[in-house]
Amino acid sequence: MSIAEQLSAELKRQAENSRKVIERIPESKLTWKPHEKSMPIGRLGMHIAELPSSAIRALQTAEFDFAAAAYKPVFPNTVAEILETFDKSLAAAVEALGKTTDKDMGVVWKARRGDQLVYEMPRADVVRRTLDHIIHHRGQLTVYLRLLDVPVPPTFGPTADER
Repeated sequence: MSIAEQLSAELKRQAENSRKVIERIPESKLTWKPHEKSMPIGRLGMHIAELPSSAIRALQTAEFDFAAAAYKPVFPNTVAEILETFDKSLAAAVEALGKTTDKDMGVVWKARRGDQLVYEMPRADVVRRTLDHIIHHRGQLTVYLRLLDVPVPPTFGPTADER
């Protein structure tokens, strides 16, 4: 099994868990946030939904400059909008991985912020880092759900709500 096939399989496994958590976001609370410095729950869900496609950038380019990016955060109006973005993002990432060879995965990719090098690592590691990023924010989202007294679904094992 190639590196890309392994990472694609893991991305799909993690997507199942992420979808379960995103589906629990209360539609009436999309603008709620636990603290002034926190992002709203709907924005956090959308961030998780967008993350799989960020791996494509590493697979198809040599580097990325955050300072030059024209990214504008998306604030969803519905949970369905988040899930639709998630499904499209996941499908695009899986498709890109399907076209990537082990040799391509070893190519070093760079992330910059202007002249500052943020990190550089093989593309395979960038995809793994993307998976870590998804899992990190999914965990954050489960805390938001707990604070809203929404039952937290199992992701890596049972929760206090579902055993």
